[in-house]
Amino acid sequence: MLTIRSSQKFFTEEEVSSLTGICLDHLRALAGNHHLGSFIEAAQQAGSTALEAAQAAGARAHLLFSVSDLYIVTALFPRCQH
Repeated sequence: MLTIRSSQKFFTEEEVSSLTGICLDHLRALAGNHHLGSFIEAAQQAGSTALEAAQAAGARAHLLFSVSDLYIVTALFPRCQH
């Protein structure tokens, strides 16, 4: 079970990886295969708040995940064992 702040609407790759225990390589592959997450460039067009959230979280991420994306990732993919 994940516990997240109700005010947080977007999560970076690193945050999703640490919350779910899925390594970044598997997370990116899963996101690509299941069309989850959105690129930061798309978030820039959506508004500055999404971009600011990404930058505050450590803006090295290429993908942002919504809360619903996060729940889907936890349901579809187990923690990495490596």
